[in-house]
Amino acid sequence: MKKNIYFIFMLVFAVGAVFAGGKRDREDKNISHVTGKINIYTSMYGDIIKNINSELKKQFPECEIEFFFGGTGTIQAKIASEEGGNKLGCDILMVAEPAYSIELKEKGILHNYISKEAANLTFDYDKDGYWYPVRISNMVLAYNPQKTPKNAVPDSFQSFANNANFRGTVSMSNPISSGTAFAAIAALRDKYGYEYFQALGRQDVKIESGAVALNKLESGEYTCVMVLEESVLKKRQEEKSTLEVIYPSDGVILIPSTIMIIKDEWSANSNSIAAEAICDWFLGTDGQNAIVSGWMHSVRSNFPRIPFDSVSTKEIIANSLPINWGNILQNEEEIQSKFEDYVTLRR
Repeated sequence: MKKNIYFIFMLVFAVGAVFAGGKRDREDKNISHVTGKINIYTSMYGDIIKNINSELKKQFPECEIEFFFGGTGTIQAKIASEEGGNKLGCDILMVAEPAYSIELKEKGILHNYISKEAANLTFDYDKDGYWYPVRISNMVLAYNPQKTPKNAVPDSFQSFANNANFRGTVSMSNPISSGTAFAAIAALRDKYGYEYFQALGRQDVKIESGAVALNKLESGEYTCVMVLEESVLKKRQEEKSTLEVIYPSDGVILIPSTIMIIKDEWSANSNSIAAEAICDWFLGTDGQNAIVSGWMHSVRSNFPRIPFDSVSTKEIIANSLPINWGNILQNEEEIQSKFEDYVTLRR
């Protein structure tokens, strides 16, 4: 009888150890012992990704992580071409704004995961866990104080488009290829209507990349440019540039760029356990430190750091334009078409 009791006790202990061990293995994987391969498509700048990748390799040394980066338009075209084969080339996707995330969720391509970091986020996320904000980019204005005094440049998006004194000397990125530029014009349409696009056309706004625009701003060719805050802060820190940010009086355009995990049946490597761990890292303090070091704002509540030479994230939130991402998704084609009609084709 004692032998039978002993045998049963040892059997229960062994089974419990197996299950406990399995749980520990999964918990360990969600910390650092993640294996396999992960491909990430992202619209973040290449040099920022290089720094982030080095941090990821330290945290996940047993996982092979590869990045493909390009503008949101490039990534969307790549995803569209891959959809036809029912298999994407990525496991994680990080794009400029939430509207595209909503679209991919509706298509059934995304993996839902309730991140352990969700409660620490100060910005909206998908309550089913299909996407989270991972970095905050801000569309602002910039000028060159060595060429033009501050009181002689636009202090608002409204003035940027409507003050004839600046005609032909202002620039912005292409909203057809840039997700953040598209988010910006969509927000300005919501505030001012399509009349704002007509004003941009009359203003003879130049359409080119932020890097090109900032170089021309430094040379004095431009008076003011609509550009991402991070691009100006990066130049100020790395190049000791004297260009300055203007936080528009009619509201900063705050753009929460998202991170998404692709469903295993759609993803390149069917490695959702690793993808979940990497998602948690990006949303956690280590990942957000890497984001802030890349001149973008953190998505975490009361995060202690802000980007170099920026203002507080709370101040930006308080002075930001409201954006209805679902509405933007429904009207994407119309917004792009109107911009081309009033701005691009008018030039």
